Amino acid sequence: MIYTINQVAEIWDISAHTLRFYDKEGLLPFISRTSNGNRQFSERDLELVKLICCLKDTGMSIKEIRRYMEISMAGEKTFETRKEMMKAHRKEVLRQINDLKKNLRIIDLKVAYYNSDQNRKDSL
Repeated sequence: MIYTINQVAEIWDISAHTLRFYDKEGLLPFISRTSNGNRQFSERDLELVKLICCLKDTGMSIKEIRRYMEISMAGEKTFETRKEMMKAHRKEVLRQINDLKKNLRIIDLKVAYYNSDQNRKDSL
């Protein structure tokens, strides 16, 4: 099945503008176009867009995503490089999760403080 940019935007809950930006930035080198110049996405392309959104949402820079997509397009010979990139990014995501858990504990303490009837006075 072939999808339009608006259909892909709706599927992944991002804007068509964002997808056009990703294309302009070189993140979508795999996208084909119709004779009118409209982008068209295959089922495989949908999965790649999903990966791009995941990497972006977890803090990978546009520059690094572009690099990943470029080496992916080179095929099997870049398998190890891609694997190492994903392992490094996974490590960074785990660090972020750990940081968020620490911050959540502090927020939970503050919520517990505000829920206590004894602590109704103004304070930080």
